[in-house]
Amino acid sequence: MGKLLKGIDIREHGSKSTGATNVLRTLGKWPASVVLLIDVLKGAAAIIFADRFYPWLCTLPSFSPPSALDLQNQQAWTPWAVFLAGLAALLGHSRPIWLNFKGGKSVATGFGLLLAIAWPVGLGAVTVFGVVLAIFRIVSLGSILAALTAIALICGLEQPLPYRLLVIAGGLYVIIRHRANIQRLLAGTEPQLGKATRN
Repeated sequence: MGKLLKGIDIREHGSKSTGATNVLRTLGKWPASVVLLIDVLKGAAAIIFADRFYPWLCTLPSFSPPSALDLQNQQAWTPWAVFLAGLAALLGHSRPIWLNFKGGKSVATGFGLLLAIAWPVGLGAVTVFGVVLAIFRIVSLGSILAALTAIALICGLEQPLPYRLLVIAGGLYVIIRHRANIQRLLAGTEPQLGKATRN
């Protein structure tokens, strides 16, 4: 978006993140909305693709699973394929090879994962994010609390173990990606949305 609209590298402006928040602060609402939508769809697409692709792969004559891997076991392994695809999407977003490993913080991509895995968890997380953002106007605080909410909700619902592990690992990863923000929150210097260019 930066190169398309202003001929700039978004990684050299604002928080230097490729995420929607930095795009919003650097380029404006519409570019940020497009980036946000793409990031959410990226996360959801990874889950949907793995959920459909792995069972299909097992039906191919050229695919040679272990002899003990019958249809029931194939179905049991599908959530683990989803788990791996979800982790890949989160890591690929935050550490993209083609951008010298400088990406976003995986919040929107994680939201897409949540919607595809268990939409009530995604809805709960985005509700918390929205409420926190409306009250405090701090994106990072909303993101961190949304990640914690997702972890709590996935642990409270009946979901396959790989899904739970994915949401727990993804939520913790999002929080870790906000280390600098947490330090600023504790120091009382974290900027509010619309009042500064740092994230």
